[in-house]
Amino acid sequence: MNYTIGIGILNVGLALLFSPFLEGVVRKLRAFIHSRKGPPFRQPYYDLLKLLGKEDLEPSPNYLIRWAPIICLATILIAGLLVPMGTVKPPLYAAGDVIVFIYFITLAAVVIIMSAIASESPYAQIGASREVMMLLTVEPVIVIALITAAINAHSLRMSDIVIWYLAKGPTVSMVIAGVSVFLAIQAQLGKLPFDIPEADQEIMGGVFIEMSGPKYALFKWAFLAKQVIFASLFCQVFIPWPTTFILWLDILINLVKVLIIVIFVCIIDVVNPRLRID
Repeated sequence: MNYTIGIGILNVGLALLFSPFLEGVVRKLRAFIHSRKGPPFRQPYYDLLKLLGKEDLEPSPNYLIRWAPIICLATILIAGLLVPMGTVKPPLYAAGDVIVFIYFITLAAVVIIMSAIASESPYAQIGASREVMMLLTVEPVIVIALITAAINAHSLRMSDIVIWYLAKGPTVSMVIAGVSVFLAIQAQLGKLPFDIPEADQEIMGGVFIEMSGPKYALFKWAFLAKQVIFASLFCQVFIPWPTTFILWLDILINLVKVLIIVIFVCIIDVVNPRLRID
C-alpha cells in the first residue's frame, strides 16, 4: 500500500509538475532552430498560473463545458497511474492493464470532442470532426502496438510486459511496435505533421477556440501531462534499457529518456510542413 501511494504521488507529480518544464524546453529549442531567443523555461508555469487566475467564462450553458476540463485532466492522470515512469510496476499495476489504459486515454479524447461540440462554435466543431478523424486513425495504432507487446509477454499488465522485455531483449515485432508508437506520439500530441485538429491558420485553435481561463488551463495541463505519459510509456515499455532496479536512479534515467524523446518530437515538429486536407 505504501509503495502504491508513494509511486502514485510520484507519477502524478511528474505528469503535473515536470510536463510544463518539458514544454519550456520545447519552446526554447524551437526558438533556437528558428534563430530566436525564445521564452524562458519557466514560461509554461506562468501561462498556467495566469489562465487559472482569469475569470471563468462559459461559452454555453451546457454542463459538458463545466465538467469536461476536469474529467479530461482526471482521466489523463489516471492513465498516468497505469504507466511505469522509472519503475517496473506502475502504481495501479494490480488494478488495471493495457485495456484500461487505452480506455482512459480514449475517454479523454472523447471528452474533448464533446466539449467542442457543446460550445456551439462552428470552428470548434470543425476541430472536433478532425479530432475524431485523428482518434480513429491513431488509437488503433497504439492499441495494436500494445496488444503486440501483451501477446509476446502473455500478459496485459504493463509490469509483466516490461519484465518480459528486459529478460528477452529486442524482438522484431517489438521494434516495429515501438516505431509505430513513436509515430503515434506525434499525432497524440498534435505535433506537425499531425496538427490538423488545431490548424491555427485555418480554424484558430480548433477544439479549444471557445475555452479560456481555468477551463483552458486544465485542458492545456492535460495535454502537457499526456506528453510525459506517452513518452514514459514508449521509454519504459518499448526501450526499457538501462534498468538498474535502484528506484531513484531508474526514475532519473526515465526522465532523461523522456527529455530525449520530447526533443526528437520537437525537432520533427519544427522541420516538417503542415499536411493539407483535400
